Amino acid sequence: MAIEIKKYRKDYYDQWNHFIIESKNGLFFFDRDFMEYHSDRFKDHSLLIFKNNKIVALLPANESGTQIISHGGLTFGALILSHAIKAIDVLEIFAEVKKYYSALSFNEIIYKTVPHIFHKYPSEEDLYALFRNEANLFRRDISSVIDISHPIRFSETKRQLVRKCKENNVIITENTNFEEYWNLLSSVLQKFDTKPVHTIGEITLLKEKFPENIRLYQAQKDGNILAGIVIFDFGNVIHTQYMAASPEGRKAGALDFINHFLLEKFNDRKYYSFGISTENQGKYLNEGLIQQKENMGARGIALDFYSIKL
Repeated sequence: MAIEIKKYRKDYYDQWNHFIIESKNGLFFFDRDFMEYHSDRFKDHSLLIFKNNKIVALLPANESGTQIISHGGLTFGALILSHAIKAIDVLEIFAEVKKYYSALSFNEIIYKTVPHIFHKYPSEEDLYALFRNEANLFRRDISSVIDISHPIRFSETKRQLVRKCKENNVIITENTNFEEYWNLLSSVLQKFDTKPVHTIGEITLLKEKFPENIRLYQAQKDGNILAGIVIFDFGNVIHTQYMAASPEGRKAGALDFINHFLLEKFNDRKYYSFGISTENQGKYLNEGLIQQKENMGARGIALDFYSIKL
């Protein structure tokens, strides 16, 4: 039976979320409860792909003028695939997805690949399909990751800061109330003329919906917050989503202390991810930022963006 494509609608909610859990490269932020917290900002045009009346793939996506983006509100959002799917099936899916969107007068798909470290099982059939469809790689960011099973040691300077925090009785606790930390985070980002991607209302809502996946760890001394890190727990990967420190916390090396603590706490996981250090569509490398991550033992993986002309 031929591939059948259906646009996502609310009555597919349970099927979509169940497939994300069972897929070989699905992540909790592809869950509809996560995708729809900012549904007012993105016109959803996600797809369900059926074969023999069974879902074999999903494509999280939104409309942006004549473009389809996979997905504008997420770090990445490529095809989510079943374990049973084969390379030839993915080539067929690409052909049908292009035909589907082209018939609706869209002229381009922006495809944001899921890096291999986030896969639960090898899942790069889409990279081959991108090549076969002459997709253009137009952006590449570099993200820094630690292999937890074989970590490179912290630099001597950072190890000294960790020891200093221990000697000065800095304590690390998990906090389920994000409000006080969000004030610190917002004040730090304001100096760089930016703000958190999520408002306090949004992150609180997401924390309520995904309590095991979104967690906040804080370094404190005498009841004062020195620094904090919000992590997104993807199973094999612990990803640091937000890091900030007060002036006192920066002097004490409190962020290094929290990262050291989290690497020990989650030592049964595969990767510890710091996110990107690039700007301007990947063309500018923030050397100071990436050096901080590399001094904790992180090394690079690529986050790729492709353009598929229709």
